Amino acid sequence: MNILEELEKGDIPNNKEIYESFLVGNKKVQDYKKICCSVSGGSDSDLMIDLFMRLDEEKKVTFVFFNTGLEYQATKEHLKYLEDKYDIEIVVINAKKPIPITCREYGQPFISKQVSEWIERLQRHNFKWEDKSFEELYEEYPKCKAALRWWCNEWGEDSKFNISYNKGLKEFMIINPPEFKISPKCCKYAKKDIIHDFIEENDFDLNCYGVRKAEGGARSAAYKNCFTNNAVNEDTDEYRPIFWYKDSTKKAYEQHFNIKHSKCYTEYGLKRTGCAGCPFNQDFEEELKIIDQYEPKLFKAVNNIFKDSYEYTRAYRAFVKENFKNVNKEIDGQMSIDDYIAV
Repeated sequence: MNILEELEKGDIPNNKEIYESFLVGNKKVQDYKKICCSVSGGSDSDLMIDLFMRLDEEKKVTFVFFNTGLEYQATKEHLKYLEDKYDIEIVVINAKKPIPITCREYGQPFISKQVSEWIERLQRHNFKWEDKSFEELYEEYPKCKAALRWWCNEWGEDSKFNISYNKGLKEFMIINPPEFKISPKCCKYAKKDIIHDFIEENDFDLNCYGVRKAEGGARSAAYKNCFTNNAVNEDTDEYRPIFWYKDSTKKAYEQHFNIKHSKCYTEYGLKRTGCAGCPFNQDFEEELKIIDQYEPKLFKAVNNIFKDSYEYTRAYRAFVKENFKNVNKEIDGQMSIDDYIAV
C-alpha cells in the first residue's frame, strides 16, 4: 500500500489537509525534473522532508541547508539525525559573508528587515534624525525619497511602511540617534542571495520550503497560496508543501508519522530556530536566556555580534513603556510592550 492509499483510508485526524498535501506534492514530484528543498532544521522543515521522502521514488529532490554562521549546535546535530534517518545527504551551503562579518561591515539588524532597510538608507545620507516635513527633508536629501516617506509617515494612514507603525520609534530616534550602523544585509548575504545563486547554478525548476499560513508573521503573510510561478526566475517555480497545515494538522502528522524534532524544541524550549539570537525576534531576551543555559559559547558570540542592536532595542522598549501611558496600562493587564513594537 502506497502513502496515498494509506491516507485515503482516512484514519489520520485532520486527514483532509494531509491527504491534499500528499496529493499535490506527488503531482509536483511527477511534473518537475529537478527539485530543491530548503531545510532549516526547524519543525516545519521536518514535516516537509518526511513528506517528500514518501513521494520521491526517483530521487529528484535535493535537500539543502544554508549555513548562516550562527546556527545552534542542536540544529547541526538534528541535520545529521535526518540524514541518518532517511539515508539522504543534506547539502550544506555556507554564507557568502557570515553574519559576524556582514554586521561588522554593513550594520546590525534592528526591529525588522524593513525598518533596518529604511534606517540604513538614511544613514548612508548622513541623516540628522530631524522632525521636519517631508518637503523640507526631500529638498535636503533628494536621493532618499522612500526612506524619507517612512520617516515622515507619508505612506498613507496606518500603513506598516510608516515609522509610526512602531509606536514611539520616531520620537525615540530623534532623542537617541543611532550611533552604530543598522542594516538587514545579514539576511541578504547569509540566505537570500545564496539560495538564488544555488538554484540558478544547478538548474532547479522547483524550489520548496516549509512555511505555513497558520504560523503568521511577515513570512507567511507574503503568500496567498502554496504555489508561485516563476518566483525565483523565469525557469523556477516555488512550492510550499505544508502551507495549509493548521497547528492541529501539524500535530496529527507528527504523531502519525512519528516525527522527532530538534533539541531546540524538545529540550531547549525554543519556539523557533534559525539565526541564533537574531534581534528581529521580538522575544530575543527569552531566547538569550536559553542560549546562555544550553549553548554558552554561542551566547558569547551573539552578544558580541548584536551588542549594539540589543542595547538600542532595550532602550527603545524602555522609552515606549515610560512615555506612552496607555501602553503602561495595557502592560499591567494582558498585553506586553512587544505588542506595540511591530516586527
